[in-house]
Parts: sequence; C-alpha cells; structure tokens
Amino acid sequence: MYVDLHCHSTASDGTFRPAQVIQLAHRCGVSALSLTDHDTVGGIAEAADAAAGLGIEFLPGIEISSEFPKPGTLHMLGYGIDPSSPALQALTARLVEARRERNPRIIHRLNELGIAVSMEDWLAEAAGGVPGRPHLAAVLVRKGYVSSVRQAFDRYLGEGRPAYVEKDRLSSREAIDLIRQAGGVAVLAHPVQLRRENFAQVETIVKQLMDEGLGGLEVLHSDHDELTVRELQRIAERFGLLKTGGSDFHGSNKPEIRLGVANGRVVPREWFEALRDAIKRP
Repeated sequence: MYVDLHCHSTASDGTFRPAQVIQLAHRCGVSALSLTDHDTVGGIAEAADAAAGLGIEFLPGIEISSEFPKPGTLHMLGYGIDPSSPALQALTARLVEARRERNPRIIHRLNELGIAVSMEDWLAEAAGGVPGRPHLAAVLVRKGYVSSVRQAFDRYLGEGRPAYVEKDRLSSREAIDLIRQAGGVAVLAHPVQLRRENFAQVETIVKQLMDEGLGGLEVLHSDHDELTVRELQRIAERFGLLKTGGSDFHGSNKPEIRLGVANGRVVPREWFEALRDAIKRP
C-alpha cells in the first residue's frame, strides 16, 4: 500500500486531466493521492469526484511558489486545504491574473529572439488547461526550435534564460499562513531545490520555516537521491515534522517520472495516514 502526495494535472502544468491522474493512480495501485497543482485549486473538484468513484483516498492540495534567494527555489505544499477558502480563492485569482500578464511578455521575448510563436500556439498546446511553460516548451519542440522540452528550458524558458520572466511569489510566511487559514498543513517541497551547500544549511532554513508554521518536510521526491532522503528523514524526525513524499508527476512534460514512484522508491502509506490525522486535529 503506497501513496503519491505530489502530482500535477492540466489545471497547472501537467498533461493529464485531474480525473485521468486519478485513473492512472488506480491502475498503478496507488491507494491515496493528493493533487498539488501550482498556485491553483482548479482541478480539485474533478479529481476528488474521480477518486471517490475509484476508492482512492484523496487530499486536496496545492503547491505555492515562494520568494527565495537565487539560485535556489522554495515551494510550499499545502495539504488538506479547503478549496473554497476565501483567502485561497483570492490568492489563486491574483496568481491567474499575474500569469495572464506574464505570458505575453514571454512570447514577446521569444519573438525578439526570432522565434515565431504566438499566444494562440501556447493556448492550443494547453488544450483548455492553464498555459504553463512546459506547454510552450512543447510548442518549441514541435516547431523545431529545440529538440526537447529540457532544451527549451535550458536555452530559452528556464530561470536566467533570455525569455524568462519572473513570476509573482509570496513570502514563505505568507504561503504558510494562507495554507493554515485554509485549514491545511504546510510542507516544504523538494528541499534539494533550495540548492544549499550542505544539509546544515537546509536544517537552518527548516528551523526558520518552523517558526513561521511549517508542519512537514517532503522527504521522498524524484529529485532526491539516497543521501538526500536519509538526511531529510533525519531532519524531519529531529524536529518532529511530518514526512511526506511524491513523484512530482507532470505527465508527458516530465516523461521520465512515473506516478507513484519517487526516484525508484514508493511513499509509505503510514506517512499519508499521519498527515491525514494531523489535518483532522483541531
């Protein structure tokens, strides 16, 4: 019995609809799942309905980008949130508007580089979902400007590349407060992406986030090797944090990642049960 507590759908930058993610989870033998789309809860209702029909336990989730010094990134996972929370609804509306303003600027920068793409191309690739950079990367592949999605990010769309435009981000405290206001538990996503020099520095950041209300640490992730998993588990246990994990599945946007598997490991069900119990406590 294993679970996946980190995956994405077409509501953000995945290529499977929310119900399709649930159907795939059922075929893979996943017993519980949380859909954690970036900065939106737009896929929660569809996923929850599909999960109920297939007997998969479901936790509403979200992944929020937070401010953090470069070259690292800090993402906060929110589990057990109420999608109808007014604070959450206000945030997601703000971020959708910010994305609507940001995306044409990315297209403009690509056009200045001599790349003939348009917002219409991008929206068509998203096929009714929220247009994310992976969809645009797929357009660049299809038009022959790059040979892979990864190359599109490395050459044009990734942070620091010529067509990159900074996105709107909350502070870590704002993200944690928002998750807690919505009734959820805040968990630091893929700590390896903080890009710190050693685990002592990661531990310092975790302690700072705990002062802001952090409740858990993502120990298992597709980017975490054996040493990282061991050290993150040690940190979580030292500070009494919940342990979580997931594949960070995005469908064909990250074809090397399989739903239900985090770098060759599966997330134990007892981690989900501890998280679920923590959410239920008043």
